[in-house]
Formats: sequence, C-alpha cells, structure tokens
Amino acid sequence: MVKELIPDGPCQLIVSDMTYIFLGVNPESGKNIFCYLSVVTDAYSKEIIGYSVGKTLEARYPLEALEMAISHYPGKDLSGLIHHSDRGVQYASSVYTERLRKCKISISMTEGGNPKENAIAERINNTIKNELLMDMEFNHISQVKAAVASAVDFYNHERPHWSLDGMTPAQAAECKGELRKRWKSFREIAIKNQNNMGMTG
Repeated sequence: MVKELIPDGPCQLIVSDMTYIFLGVNPESGKNIFCYLSVVTDAYSKEIIGYSVGKTLEARYPLEALEMAISHYPGKDLSGLIHHSDRGVQYASSVYTERLRKCKISISMTEGGNPKENAIAERINNTIKNELLMDMEFNHISQVKAAVASAVDFYNHERPHWSLDGMTPAQAAECKGELRKRWKSFREIAIKNQNNMGMTG
C-alpha cells in the first residue's frame, strides 16, 4: 500500500518494527540474553510515537507500542491512517490486526523479507541501537527501559534530521506539506516522475 506513497502530513502513515537488545550472558547456561524493542514511527515527521521493551517476542509488546501510538493522536479520525510493517508474526497476529481494524487503520505489509520495504523503521532501529544506545551495557530490562525512554525523548526533541530540513521530529510534526530534504531521495524522485507521466499521458 505504501510503494508510491509520499506522506505530506502527520497521521497518514506509521511504520512499525522490532529489534533485539543484548542483556548479557546467562551465568548458568552460558547463553546470550536479549530483550526486544518495538517501535512505531510517524513516517512524515520521523517522530517515534510508540515504543515498548519486552522480555519475549510476544505480540503483547508491539501492541503496547501501538496503543501508545494511537494515544498520540487523541481525537483524530484514524480511518485514513496506514500502518506498515514487515510480515512478522506479531504484526500479523489476530490481536494486533484486530486492534488496527477496530481503529479503521489500513494494514500494509512488506511483500517479502527485503528490509528496504520497511526502510524508515529499519533506519530508526539502527539509530537507536548503534547511535543512541551505543556502548551502553545492560544487566536488567529495567535499565533498557530507562535508556530507551531517554533516547526516544532525545531523538524526538533534540536530534535534527537532514530529511526534515534540519528540524527535529517534534518540530516536523507541527508541519504540513512536503518537507525539504538536504539530500536526494531517488525513491521520491522516481514516484514524482511516474506521477507526472501519468498526468501528461
């Protein structure tokens, strides 16, 4: 549903994804321990509007992130909103899809396993893990939750984006219309050229 979509305002397209965060090694089994971060982002403003840290890959944690995202748009009609994700079992689960349908949010998923099909969400996962949480060591999930909350606040309110004309996501969330990028988006150029050809054809 989002192949040729270029949102021109907030609350048009949200993207979701999960990633793992290392928690150390179990001293008894010697196995690595992980927790799992679920993130929901507004594709227009790049603002993280929902997140959750869970002990397992259960759908309840992505659902918590989704609930936070829904509450980010109080009083808004969500019937024009699209939710895009990969085909993970959490996002395809009945409890998750039913919540989207109840809010009249359209469901879009990647066609395959190519991460480029959910590029915004993948990029934000990378920013959180390899920039904002870089070199941090965690021994308990409570530490991860605190660090993620701080990282999200910094990301939304203090970290400028070249894709948002140097604004922070929180500033971009107050805008409407196309945002100037300080780099070329070949995807958007291709979509615009295709649309222009359709109008003149």
